[in-house]
Amino acid sequence: MVNQKREQKSTQESILRSAEEEFIKYGYDAAKTVRIAAAAGVTHAMLHYYFGTKKNLFNKVFEEKIRLLGQSLSLPLVKRELPLCEKIRMLIEAHFDFIAANPELPRFIINELTCDPERMQWFKERMKHIASPLLEQIQEVADRAAERGEIRKVDIFDIMIDMVSLNIFPFLAMPIIKSIKGDVTDDTDKFILSRRRENVEIILERIKP
Repeated sequence: MVNQKREQKSTQESILRSAEEEFIKYGYDAAKTVRIAAAAGVTHAMLHYYFGTKKNLFNKVFEEKIRLLGQSLSLPLVKRELPLCEKIRMLIEAHFDFIAANPELPRFIINELTCDPERMQWFKERMKHIASPLLEQIQEVADRAAERGEIRKVDIFDIMIDMVSLNIFPFLAMPIIKSIKGDVTDDTDKFILSRRRENVEIILERIKP
């Protein structure tokens, strides 16, 4: 029984990995569950047994990415002993690292959400579930830090917009960046690490008293 459950879990994970690759490569409308099943090494019938429709499979992939994002952003806040600036540094780095590990995700999300209002509403509801408690928690800490003179008075929502904008742009615009100034991005890993440090410095400078 235990081995059977492990096999089922492994099969589901394999299908989800293949589905993620398929959806990101082709988009939701052009993605084919037949290709997903073949890439995962399962029958088409087995894919539908575990996940039902293509829409349900797509939602599972999306939900898992949102869950991982929320998990990565929550970790810095657990470390109560750290100063706020250090938490924000870790928050920026955690978000950047998540995007670096999923560089095609921002473009994929933008494309999928702008062409489907229903999916946009679905995404907004799930992101609100993650973002609202996170913003409230950080804002309370930031207000206390501002009262002590450690940082300037800031709206954490603005800081999060800065973080998302700065972290996502290099990955969205990488083809354009390379075409304009290819020598900077010949060593992509070095360029990405440089942007990571720069983004942290920009935002920390923004909140200095």
